[in-house]
Amino acid sequence: TFQKELGKRAGCIRTLKRSVRDLTRSSTADAHWLQEQMEELEGRWDAVCRLSVSKQDRLEAALQQAEKFDGLVHSFMERLTEAERILKYGVIPEEEDSLLIFQKQHKESLHALHSQAVELVNIQNLGEVILASCHPDSIITLKSWISVTKTRYDEVQTWAKQQGQRIHVSLAALEAEKEEVQRLLDWISSAEESLVLREEEPVSETTEQNQELIEQHTVFMEEMKKKLPEIEHATKSCKHKSIPKHQGSPIRRQLAKRRSTMKLPPVIPVPLEHLDPQIPQLIQLVSQWQKLWHMAVVRRNRLEQHQLMLREMEEFANFDFNIWRKRYIQWISHLKSRILDVFRSIDRDQDGRISRKEFIDYVLASKFPTNSLEMTAVANIFDLNNDGFIDYYGFVSALHPSRDPYRKALDADQINEEVSRQVSQCNCPKRFQVEQISANRYRFGDSQQLRMVRILRSTLMVRVGGGWTALDEFLVKNDPCRVKGRTNLKIKEKYLSPTGSTTKGLTVSRSNSSLSLYSSASAPTSPMTRKALLRRSFSGDRCIRPRSSIAALGAELQFVTAGEDNSPSDEAERLPT
Repeated sequence: TFQKELGKRAGCIRTLKRSVRDLTRSSTADAHWLQEQMEELEGRWDAVCRLSVSKQDRLEAALQQAEKFDGLVHSFMERLTEAERILKYGVIPEEEDSLLIFQKQHKESLHALHSQAVELVNIQNLGEVILASCHPDSIITLKSWISVTKTRYDEVQTWAKQQGQRIHVSLAALEAEKEEVQRLLDWISSAEESLVLREEEPVSETTEQNQELIEQHTVFMEEMKKKLPEIEHATKSCKHKSIPKHQGSPIRRQLAKRRSTMKLPPVIPVPLEHLDPQIPQLIQLVSQWQKLWHMAVVRRNRLEQHQLMLREMEEFANFDFNIWRKRYIQWISHLKSRILDVFRSIDRDQDGRISRKEFIDYVLASKFPTNSLEMTAVANIFDLNNDGFIDYYGFVSALHPSRDPYRKALDADQINEEVSRQVSQCNCPKRFQVEQISANRYRFGDSQQLRMVRILRSTLMVRVGGGWTALDEFLVKNDPCRVKGRTNLKIKEKYLSPTGSTTKGLTVSRSNSSLSLYSSASAPTSPMTRKALLRRSFSGDRCIRPRSSIAALGAELQFVTAGEDNSPSDEAERLPT
């Protein structure tokens, strides 16, 4: 603006010069004064023009310095900002390879930061030069920029030092983790060797020795549990496996519902299964630890199974099938079930027979207290034909020997023995006659009628009319020496006369053993109707016989041997009047 005004004045100066020259040509008195004034004006004009040109040059030089200073400061600040972003907000990787690459990048950043120190010196020198010749209003701004650049450089340098320290700490931690992992690998290797040596030892034959081995292995498992936190700490940097969630199909859901009723073995979680290590050393650590854990679990299960087998063998040494059978029958009764129901629940294909394995698995899966050794022995007893299968008749006959359909001959012998035993208690002078006509068919007394005899619920029963009555009750009503309350003189003359002192008994044809299982003292009497209670006596009288147990009758009856002589008076005294 000043130069424009100065340019406008240049025309006036030229016009003034021409006027003064024209006036000096005419000789006037003021010409000399005008010439002096004009020379002074030209000198001052030239001085002003030179000063304007000089000021223009100085302003242009100052502008160049200012632009250079501004460019240095802004480029310096931009590089510091980028370096600060990397140093302050950069994430230090945890993996060793990435950390080494990051350390190399940090060294390059430090080298670039050192090169920025030269630019900072240039900025400071240029600022001092500008401060030496600048306008007073610019001093504060220049000093502020010089201070800001110095402060920013110091901050970035501090961040670089801190990041270098963090990298150093991370490298030291990685080195320590390497040493820790190596130490854990050495411990796992020694533990695996000790397990292998223990596995090579002979199996113990007593429960005490095996229990001692179990306790030693329990101590080993406790040591492994104590080492587990160290293993987890060493593998904390490992990534977790991504498990996709798949929706099951309807078919799989139905299969899952069907299998839900089956008892599946408990699933033991594998340690560190969710980890996905990437470092070779950590991969080795995880695999070795899982292998050691699997070996320890297998050994523990083997020792426990061996201990259980030893205990089963000790219990099996005193195994008694009759005791087992009674316990199993009681257990079935407690469940309010029948033997047929149990057999049907085992026989799923309903073919009338079950395999030994099906029977053993069913009983072991139930809550009945037994073991595999006992069940093997029981299955051998149930399998009558040794063909590997158990049919319903073999199942029932093993649980209830008295219901065995293949033991009819033995039942006939037992019936004969029991009939002989009870008839032998007759005290009449003339022994009560009993004759066996065929299997399970007898003729009692003087009657020519054949009566069927069978065993029903451990009680010997005689067929009378359309029903059954117990043998002891039948003898009470038909054997004269057991009759109570009769006063018929014909009975005394017929059965108590001295002439009838000859005895004739029933001989046992096939067996001499007693029938304690079918003793009438422990058997309940069968129900009888009023018609069955009304029986004719030998004298033709009708009387009502109350039901009584054989135990009550046995307490009142008196037995004599076959060789004793019984007088009529003695027999008359025994019979009530």
